[in-house]
Amino acid sequence: NELASADAFIFSPGFAADHPWRVLVECSDKPCFSELGFAARLWKGRLIGVTGTNGKTTVTSLLADALENAGHCAVAGGNIGRPLSSIYLEFIDSPEAWAVCEISSFQAELPLGLHLDGLLWTNLSEDHLDRYGSMDAYYAAKAQLLECLKPGAPVLMGHSVPHPQAIRPELLTWADALEADSPFIRLPQLKNYNLAAELWSQLGLPEAPLVDAANHFQLAPHRMALVGSWGGVSFWDDSKATNFHAVRAAIAGMEEPVYWIGGGATKGGDIDRFACEVGELVTASFVYGEAGEQLTAAMRANSVPVDYSPDFSDAVNAACSAALQAGSGAVLMSPGFASFDQFRSYAARGESFISTVLSLKQAVPSH
Repeated sequence: NELASADAFIFSPGFAADHPWRVLVECSDKPCFSELGFAARLWKGRLIGVTGTNGKTTVTSLLADALENAGHCAVAGGNIGRPLSSIYLEFIDSPEAWAVCEISSFQAELPLGLHLDGLLWTNLSEDHLDRYGSMDAYYAAKAQLLECLKPGAPVLMGHSVPHPQAIRPELLTWADALEADSPFIRLPQLKNYNLAAELWSQLGLPEAPLVDAANHFQLAPHRMALVGSWGGVSFWDDSKATNFHAVRAAIAGMEEPVYWIGGGATKGGDIDRFACEVGELVTASFVYGEAGEQLTAAMRANSVPVDYSPDFSDAVNAACSAALQAGSGAVLMSPGFASFDQFRSYAARGESFISTVLSLKQAVPSH
């Protein structure tokens, strides 16, 4: 009854494709926008999209920082936290401005209104299968962004994205200018940097502003953040790693024996295969929460040692104790699952990890 009274409908990303309201509107003759697409239709400046399973926020922020270094008016937004509609209202009289938007698969489902001057697709791996049901459906949601590119606009994709027409990143010599304390000097961020550098090059922008942004970049909290080191052990907070690909990338970037902490709320995917893969890569596994029991069963079925604790803090304590007793290694909290079984957010989970680790350090003053 309300359809006839509205000119268009704008949905937040929380409305899945099978929600009755979306089904009703998409079957009508009314335009159906995401918030992002509706704002993009009005945006007069340049618009760069960044999507992928992992690394979106980091690449979005890096590109926005680099554009500012190059003397452009630039702002990061979209799924990164600030809606493009808000950015549009602030820069309504600035047609020279650049918006770099992180775009989730949920936002990409309704691409009407999006016209991109460039697209960077970092990677693709299992995620959000509780919403999509299959990798094909998850891929198809993101792939709609390819139809939003302006003529001649570059599209960069990581090697895990199965698209034959993608531009793949080259190992530009720009990586040689990264400083030792840049977060992009090591995996997995080096892959993100190479993608950003190639897109930057395709856009015809100068090298120096991007290199400078990468050398002074600060990763957002809970993304492979070193909490501290003592007793021969380093402690890493990677609570933002809420899917399997992120965990594998984090482990691959470690040089020490890994005491892995994983678990949380499930989002679909092949948990058994993931458990076996991780179990073979780490020294010891400490799992917890909703996913913990299935991880434990899969690891034990393949003779992989695992320690299960229902509660997150107990798993953290067990991992830290084992690593400190060994006298070397890295305690890596890279869960691979959502936080909502025991925490309100991945940030709250990360803060709990930090608090527990620092409490352990204070309890052993000799270290």
